[in-house]
Amino acid sequence: MTSALEITTFRLVKGKTLTDFIAANRDVDAWLLRQPGFRSRWIAESDDHEVVDVLLWASSAAARDAMGRLMVELGESPVHALIRQATVSWTVCEVGQTSSA
Repeated sequence: MTSALEITTFRLVKGKTLTDFIAANRDVDAWLLRQPGFRSRWIAESDDHEVVDVLLWASSAAARDAMGRLMVELGESPVHALIRQATVSWTVCEVGQTSSA
């Protein structure tokens, strides 16, 4: 089975917290659940307050297709106002190996 990780990192605008970001993602989460190839999502924050948003997709094509549509279909989402856009780093990579307990 092939799969891909979409990894996005960024910083929030001053005064916003990870809790604020997660709450603002309700519409994004609902949208993701309807996307072909979407499997799961994790949102975390590093010690230096960088947000790490990781999505697991069935393929890199599914990830790229969905993200190409997200900004159009969810352009009015409140989540965009919480992100310092100049800090965004986005990548998609094929999974080469997995392990689990």
